[in-house]
Order: sequence, then C-alpha cells, then structure tokens
Amino acid sequence: MSLQQNIMSALKNAMKAKDQTALTALRAVKSAILLAQTESGAKEELTEEQELKILQKQVKQRRDSASIYLEQGREDLATPELAEADVIAQFLPEALSEEEIEKVVVMTIDSIGAEGMKDMGKVMGLVNKELAGQADGKTISNIVRQKLS
Repeated sequence: MSLQQNIMSALKNAMKAKDQTALTALRAVKSAILLAQTESGAKEELTEEQELKILQKQVKQRRDSASIYLEQGREDLATPELAEADVIAQFLPEALSEEEIEKVVVMTIDSIGAEGMKDMGKVMGLVNKELAGQADGKTISNIVRQKLS
C-alpha cells in the first residue's frame, strides 16, 4: 500500500474516531500531496521519495511553529502543533542516529575522495539521496561540515 493510501485510511479512521488533531494534520498532508501532484499539470503519481519530502516538510513546519510559539510563551498554540507533527511523523521511516548518519557521511567522503569544504555540495547531494526520509538535512549538513573541515 502506498503512502498516500495509508494517509487516506488514517484520515478515515481519524474521522470515525472524531480525532480533530489527527484530522487537521492528515488533511494538511493530503492537501500538500495533491498540490504536488497537480504542479506538474498531469495527474501523475508521486515517487516515494517525493512523498517523504512532503511529510518531512510538514513535520518541520509544525515543529518550527511550535518552537516559535514556545519562545513567545504561547504553550496553548505550541501543543497542537507538536501533536500534529507527531501524527504526521508516524508515516516517516525510522530516523537514523547521528552515529549511523556519520558512518554514511564518512563512506560517501571516502568513495568520492572529497577534500575540504569545496566538495561539500557533492557529499551533501549523495548523502541526502541515500538517506532520504531517514535524516534531517540540518543534521547531515552539520556532520558533513565537521568531517570536511
């Protein structure tokens, strides 16, 4: 079953359970996926990688909003954002630990013979492709920067 079908069935379950938090989050994801499908003009299926990027973006948006709300002392607004992020995050693959990400970064650096910060773009591109949906881009960037400097 595709990710889109999983989200649709979870949306139906949330409707039956009258779970407003899950309903709001899943409707936003469904909307983002439909928007991405129609961007190209045709009703084509998104690849799994594209779907994962959409989900990651949705989770990141909610967590960023929640952190801003918490900085401003608005916990009443931050709580639903974090709850929605958790609902969406359940559709993402298990995140890798920093040690596992570091292993992939080191292997990539060794395989392409990267030397210094001038090769950061090459390394980032390959690592992001390999770890699609399993690691945050910021974490990857920090580790690559650390290893290349």
